[in-house]
Amino acid sequence: MSSIDIGIPEADRLTIAEGLKHLLADSYTLYLMTHNFHWNVTGPQFRELHLMFEEQYTELALAVDEVAERIRALDVIAPGTYKEFARLSAIHEVDTIPSGREMVDILTQGHETVVRTCRKVLKVAQEAGDESSASLASDRMRLHEKTAWMLRALNR
Repeated sequence: MSSIDIGIPEADRLTIAEGLKHLLADSYTLYLMTHNFHWNVTGPQFRELHLMFEEQYTELALAVDEVAERIRALDVIAPGTYKEFARLSAIHEVDTIPSGREMVDILTQGHETVVRTCRKVLKVAQEAGDESSASLASDRMRLHEKTAWMLRALNR
């Protein structure tokens, strides 16, 4: 197998990939939480929240694949176990089934956490001249900022 030469020094590739691993773990944890809430939401906003959570977890399912593939494009192994995701994620799982209103608040915080992770990845990628990773982080950040805004609007 030939060595990778995509114009990004190895140390930078490894640093960027490490940030992307955290983004992958945050995204996967948020995906799992959103899917859980989709299954278990009850209350007066059931239909609205059930459908909205489905839209969100479907989008997150596509996102985790995109992030993992970017890690692989940097020639680094992408994490893929619950154990690794738990170690890498800044999002903490919820052990209970909260009310619909609480679910919205928890998911808002989760999306805001992903935004902060994206900002870290974006900075490192920009400094290394990795436009592909920077673009991915920027696109993910924009989507999570919008989702957090929409979720916040539900509980005002």
